[in-house]
Amino acid sequence: MTTAEEWNAAFEPRPVHKYLEATVAQFGDRPAADFMGKVWTYAELGELVDSTAAGLQAMGVGPGVNVGLCLPNTPYYTIFYFAILKAGGTVANFNPLYVEREIAFQARDADVRIMVTMDLKVIYDKVEDVRKEKILDKIIVCPMTFCLPTVKKILFSLFKRKELATIPRDDAHVWFDDLQVNGAQPKPAEIDVENDIAVLQYTGGTTGVPKGAMLTHKNLSANIEQMRCVFEKARLGEEKMLCVLPFFHVFAMTVGQNLSIILGAEMVLQPRFELKTLLDTIKRKQVTLFPGVPTIYTAINNSPLTKDYDLSSITLCISGGAPLPVEVKESFEKLTGCILVEGYGLTESSPVAAVNPLDENRRAGSIGRLVPGTTARFVSIEDKETEVAEGEKGELMLHGPQIMKGYWKRDDATADTITEDGYLHTGDVGYRDADGFIYLVDRIKDLILCSGFNVYPRVVEEAIYQNEAVDETIVIAIPDEYRGQSPKAFIKLKEGYSLSGEEMKLFLKEHLSPIEMPREFEFRNELPKTMVGKLSKKELVEEEAQKRSQAQTENA
Repeated sequence: MTTAEEWNAAFEPRPVHKYLEATVAQFGDRPAADFMGKVWTYAELGELVDSTAAGLQAMGVGPGVNVGLCLPNTPYYTIFYFAILKAGGTVANFNPLYVEREIAFQARDADVRIMVTMDLKVIYDKVEDVRKEKILDKIIVCPMTFCLPTVKKILFSLFKRKELATIPRDDAHVWFDDLQVNGAQPKPAEIDVENDIAVLQYTGGTTGVPKGAMLTHKNLSANIEQMRCVFEKARLGEEKMLCVLPFFHVFAMTVGQNLSIILGAEMVLQPRFELKTLLDTIKRKQVTLFPGVPTIYTAINNSPLTKDYDLSSITLCISGGAPLPVEVKESFEKLTGCILVEGYGLTESSPVAAVNPLDENRRAGSIGRLVPGTTARFVSIEDKETEVAEGEKGELMLHGPQIMKGYWKRDDATADTITEDGYLHTGDVGYRDADGFIYLVDRIKDLILCSGFNVYPRVVEEAIYQNEAVDETIVIAIPDEYRGQSPKAFIKLKEGYSLSGEEMKLFLKEHLSPIEMPREFEFRNELPKTMVGKLSKKELVEEEAQKRSQAQTENA
């Protein structure tokens, strides 16, 4: 087995856009992207990237210029992502579902003066409001009709015109077509792969103000090569990647888009998650690779629609973004016949740091082994420095070529997160077994302290998922006068099932210790999710705090 030191010694980082150039040269006639039935080849994609990069350079995009992408999953995202990098600029990812205030904050923080977006009213109007605040100088407008097949283009023009924004023809707006000059080639940009920032990727901001992780060309190049090793058995030029996770999210950017590029795979683009559309697309395209989050696999497992679809074309799936319940994994594998493994990463690690083997050696409940070139240590939660023994729980710390350069304009946060010898504090608690498999038990900030004992919400959630009636669950800490804190479980049941708190408590007696038993159960029709479909604790924690604050006020 190659050691991390040996892998790093052999690794030669390169500018990220060079990977697309290599694939265009090798698989130019192969399909690169399918959007609602319209297909582009890699040669066509490469030509659009070149002409767009030349147009961006004419606008002044180059080294040190940060360009915002506020786009759903369409070919535009991939075109501009690689065009910006090829021009020598930096990509700043924006969530198109953000409200105007959030877009304004991030644009100002990231020094973004040029934003790329669609002509769809729901996105454009927010970006235009930010421009009117004089935060942006230019908006590059991408017409929806360009992405559609002929018939859908006509239907969209006839019946969806109300969804299009009214956009002025002035110097502040540049249309996609205006950037294109047939045969135009960008001037080669000098790129320092070690230090030049390829992508500014903002964290979710669940624990404070969002911070921009500076991901260099080396960071992303390393993660691309690491994923090449993980997917060593993939069929080059033949795979079809279902891209339903949004590319503005770092997991989808790397494992959906960039992995597709190095494999010469066809990206089957989905602008949003809608279950029937997703199932129809899998059937139509015979998708083979399917990165996702647990909630998507859960939705497929539990939907009555699924029985009408043959999903056997799917061969490999990687779940990320949140813990993958064992029951969800096993049900999805039984349903499709595929291999579904859990991986792990963070925005700050570009993002992939560990993945289960894509074979019979995979282990349910584990995030797998570290990807090549990566090392880890586990340190005491209390002092953050003392390493714990193998098998003991501690905070996971990571080191490797994919670890970010630091946080944009936040030297203080960088110093708190990355040690002097280059190890990243992940904030995740876990342990490593004798075979090198890593098991995470929870986020440090999510630990529940019950009578001096550490209770891990993930352990409680895994036990709740053992009940066949449970669709989704979230466990958080609530105040407890006797214990200090206790677990509370929020549960969404599967359609057609009923369950009471007492029945669940009786069921859990065989799966949890008394200290881990939730004090309260609350059943809901829906549980909160982030914009990329992960179950979200933040809203429930805030809701419980508000509820208790209100009760204290009323009792005062």
